[in-house]
Amino acid sequence: MSIIKLPLNYEGSQGERVLYTLFDSGASFSCINADYLDGLEKPVKMRHPKEVATASEGHYVKITSAVRLDFYLNDILLSDEFMVVPNLSEEAILGVTTLQKWRIKLDFENDTVIIDPKIAKFILKDLK
Repeated sequence: MSIIKLPLNYEGSQGERVLYTLFDSGASFSCINADYLDGLEKPVKMRHPKEVATASEGHYVKITSAVRLDFYLNDILLSDEFMVVPNLSEEAILGVTTLQKWRIKLDFENDTVIIDPKIAKFILKDLK
C-alpha cells in the first residue's frame, strides 16, 4: 500500500501554518489534529456530533467540532471542512470528499497528486 504525504500550507481566520498532510482515499472526511489548530482557526461545535469508525476494527472516534480551512495544493488555493479529531495520528488528512470535490487524483506509482486542470482554470478565473 502506498502513502502520499506532503507539506501543505493551511490558512484560517487566525493565521497560517504548514501541516504534513496524508492523502487518504480510504478516509471519508478530511480531518485535522486538534493540537495543530492553535493560531490557525477556532473550531465550531457541531450540533450533531459524529461517531466514525477508524482503521482499527471496532474502534470509533467521537467528533464534536469542525473547521473550514483554505489550503494550497500545487499553488492552487482550495478550501474545505475538516473534522477536528483529538489524538489524530497525522497532522492533517485529506479524505475522499475533498479529493472528489476538487477532482484530485492520487498517483501512487509516482507518489504525486494531480489536480484537474479544468478545476485550476475555473478557480483562477474566479479570482480575477
